Amino acid sequence: MAIYSYTALKNNKDIVKGKVEAEDLRDARAQVMKLGFIPTNVYEENVGKDKAKEAATQVQGGQMKTMGLADKMEFTSTLQILAQSGIPMIESLMFIENDAAKLKIRLVAKELRRQIMAGATFADTIAKYPNQFGQVYIGLCKAGEDSGELEKTLERLLELLTKQANIRGKVIGTLMYPMFVIVLAVIIVLVMLMFVFPVFKDMFDGMGKELPWITATLMDAGLFLKQYWYLVPLILGGAVFSIVYLFKWEPSKRRIDKFVLEVPLLTDLIQFSNFANFIAVMQVAYDAGVPIVECLYLSNLTLTNFTLKEKIESATGMVQQGQHLSVALRTTGVMPKMILFMIATGEQSGRLGEMLLQATKYIDKKLDDIIDTMTKMIEPLMLIVIGSIVLTLALALYLPLFGSYME
Repeated sequence: MAIYSYTALKNNKDIVKGKVEAEDLRDARAQVMKLGFIPTNVYEENVGKDKAKEAATQVQGGQMKTMGLADKMEFTSTLQILAQSGIPMIESLMFIENDAAKLKIRLVAKELRRQIMAGATFADTIAKYPNQFGQVYIGLCKAGEDSGELEKTLERLLELLTKQANIRGKVIGTLMYPMFVIVLAVIIVLVMLMFVFPVFKDMFDGMGKELPWITATLMDAGLFLKQYWYLVPLILGGAVFSIVYLFKWEPSKRRIDKFVLEVPLLTDLIQFSNFANFIAVMQVAYDAGVPIVECLYLSNLTLTNFTLKEKIESATGMVQQGQHLSVALRTTGVMPKMILFMIATGEQSGRLGEMLLQATKYIDKKLDDIIDTMTKMIEPLMLIVIGSIVLTLALALYLPLFGSYME
């Protein structure tokens, strides 16, 4: 048996503190509830101080660390299950605060519970942490709370987060193979240049003949890299940094975003991966009772391509001026025709929410087909790349030998 200290609510408003003797934390919480209190914090006296120190290290400048997509899914999933079971918000957050697997999630729940107990609503509280939850999450929770359907909104949000995780996984999975091949190719080239070509230098010099340009170039590069080997990580690190910077710097990213939409198969991947999240958010927001203009605003936050984002922003302005959604989206020239047809049909029949749901299913299937096609195309392309590299290296090594044999 151990001594547990507790802080609890009496009559949902008065804060009381005390101690109970229990076998474990669950038993301690049960005993506090038997007293007619709602436990907000229960901890073993010797362990509580250690946990407080651990929590303090996770909070910097009064702000919680940002939750990743997986953390947000875990938080939303637990909150949705508890809400569906009829458990009040404060008690649900207390459960997450005490029993969540990750300290980061427990800290989020603790801060939210503290502010809600002070009189704030759930939506207003999470609105103070846009870096934690994102504008889409905040907007949908606000709509759900206003309509009295926060429980359903949390369920829709969980589906939306799961969908985003699946899309991210599909795109990353598609890019993993070519990235692996590129890294392997770089390693092969470096090993050949730094360790294989220098071995043949004395033999080639003994021939007393001018080397083919490809052999001479690779030989010089290999000798340089072997002598200045410490430059290799600097060059590779600089190349990676430059690529990442180009994709993050707004002027260059705008050019890249515009260019990728002109590449035949790549444009389909970019469009459908962006609009998969776009239509999914619109469908969830529309079902939650959010006005159509605000639905477009929230949906546009999910777009990562600058060109698509700007075109949808112009369509949002047209809808705000009274234009039909399908007509405004058609003027952008970037929305898939099937999606436009579904939205137009939904507007005419008064079943826009249902048609948006069908549109999400269509996009998911289309995205799977595009990824399958790209995967099948990437494999032979990567074989060609590796084969070309091996052929180039082999020619550079054996051309001088072939030349000497022919004489």
